[in-house]
Amino acid sequence: MPTTSSNAMPPIDTRYARIIAIALPVLLANLAMPLQSVIDTAIVGNMNDTAKLAGMGLAIQLLSLLLVSFNFLQYASSGLSAQALGQMANSVDKPSKDVSKSKITTSSHLRPSPLLSILQRALLLAFGIGAVLLLAKPWLIDFGLQALSANPDSGRAAKTYLDVRFWGVIAELMNFAFIGWFAGQGKTRYMLYQQGFIAILNIILTLFFVFGMQMGLVGVALGTTIAFWSGVLLALWLSRQHLQISWMALFNADRQHFTKDKMLRLFSLNKDIFIRTLILTLSFAWITRLSAQSGDIILAANAILLQVLSISAFALDGVAVSAETLSGQAAGRRDWLRFRIIVKRTGIVSYGLAIMLSAIWWLGMPTYLQFMTNIASVFTLAYDYHLYAVLLPLVGVGAYWLDGIFFGLTAGNVIRNAALILAAVFFPLSWLLYQQWDMTGIWLSVWALLLLRLVILGGFLYHAHQTGSYEKFQPDV
Repeated sequence: MPTTSSNAMPPIDTRYARIIAIALPVLLANLAMPLQSVIDTAIVGNMNDTAKLAGMGLAIQLLSLLLVSFNFLQYASSGLSAQALGQMANSVDKPSKDVSKSKITTSSHLRPSPLLSILQRALLLAFGIGAVLLLAKPWLIDFGLQALSANPDSGRAAKTYLDVRFWGVIAELMNFAFIGWFAGQGKTRYMLYQQGFIAILNIILTLFFVFGMQMGLVGVALGTTIAFWSGVLLALWLSRQHLQISWMALFNADRQHFTKDKMLRLFSLNKDIFIRTLILTLSFAWITRLSAQSGDIILAANAILLQVLSISAFALDGVAVSAETLSGQAAGRRDWLRFRIIVKRTGIVSYGLAIMLSAIWWLGMPTYLQFMTNIASVFTLAYDYHLYAVLLPLVGVGAYWLDGIFFGLTAGNVIRNAALILAAVFFPLSWLLYQQWDMTGIWLSVWALLLLRLVILGGFLYHAHQTGSYEKFQPDV
């Protein structure tokens, strides 16, 4: 099995400094994403209306179920663009510097590069999926809220929010594609620019619509929708700057990159990631359903506490992107010796960050809860269970880290099979925990979901290491 790349190429930089350099901008950019939901939830949580806060939790979960189910657009774009860089490095005889830092140019004849074509395919797919979701909006909202066991009052609040927010689903799906495409090339500062812009604009618009225009839940949704569409425009401009091409070239598609085989291979990878992500989002929707069955106060409290998981997950995903980017480049070069180094070092950085995050949550939780709601009953219940949320970074870090490794390998079959095993174990286990311990059972279910992902993916990685079967993971660009 080959373990080294061509002597003409510089080795992949696997220093801790490089891992952190990739992760830090992603971490900051990713924190901008849950910050939007946190601000939205906090604004509603201080309206002194439990039903509205519970409805907000339902709406966010339903959107996650619909949109995150399609975040294969992000993972596929990231893995494919990372491996494209690795293959481009193989084709360079005497590069002057690391290819991940070089400029990707397009010829004067407007022939798109493979990297641009990866982005174009992802954006086209995002637009098509988003258009279908928008057309199906009335049915999806009604069916989704029924499936989540929404109470009448919280259901009405959720529908008010979703009626407006759905107009941004196309932009949010396209946002997934841009994030993955930038991350796969190590262009994490572009992610920071884009996500930071969306978050800041969302906060400004939401505050204006809610407090300036007195639009309530409609204003919260409208601010977020406008911010995401504005983010798409910024991302298009950043992509053009990165590729050093004209606007015309940005939208010019090369047929050689849109062949039947390439599209089918892209869909094959997306299918596996879709199955994995759908199972995960259904798992969290199941947890939300259990909360809703327990009443609006428990649903509202868990809506606040689960924001801790959202924030922590996006922060930990910064290191996962480092793992994905570097492991993808190693896979593209077939450099398995360096791949093993990447696995070890990104794991160390991931767990170090998780310890820091849990410490921060432990110190800041009382302030966080006071910021999120002025409803006494919701605050009291959330505080009673805050330690479960404080430990979420440590409980979940392994799942996010190994996700990054396997996405970098574009190991779609492993990703899919791990999710299917997870589903077979998690759903009956969580039902038993809920029946036995109610609210405590819900939180034990959240922990179980994260730990099971670590154990299952860890088993697949250990098997690949013991058998030397990494070669079956082929680059697919």
